Amino acid sequence: MRALIQRVSRASVSVGGEVVGAIGRGVVVLVGVTHGDTEEQAEWLARKVAGLRIFEDNAGKMNAGLLDVDGAALVISQFTLYADCRKGRRPGFTDAAPPEVAEPLVEHFAQALQGYGVPVKTGVFGAHMLVEIHNDGPVTILLER
Repeated sequence: MRALIQRVSRASVSVGGEVVGAIGRGVVVLVGVTHGDTEEQAEWLARKVAGLRIFEDNAGKMNAGLLDVDGAALVISQFTLYADCRKGRRPGFTDAAPPEVAEPLVEHFAQALQGYGVPVKTGVFGAHMLVEIHNDGPVTILLER
């Protein structure tokens, strides 16, 4: 399981021209699922994201977490995190889990993150989404479990 985390000043996701999720200060978490991933891995990622100290404290150091800054998370399923670009110019996606496996794990991740007290908004699994990200810093972190 992979999570690409971007610290944001604000972010939103739209489907069919309608905003389905929006946050202020916090993180956008793009979540990719591969074959054999488990709920345990989703829970580990949620715990890690909830505790990441990637926000500035009063001294200007990256020493504060989401809960310290009253931040929120926008969770978006992103199968392309498992793109294989080693051959040719067209990415292959055979490493990405099928939707019937990926969707429940992405939902489990979002619920686990919410269980740590982080307000969570989500996109729509499998939909064509427009994600507006105002990356703050920029700060982008890749986690894999």
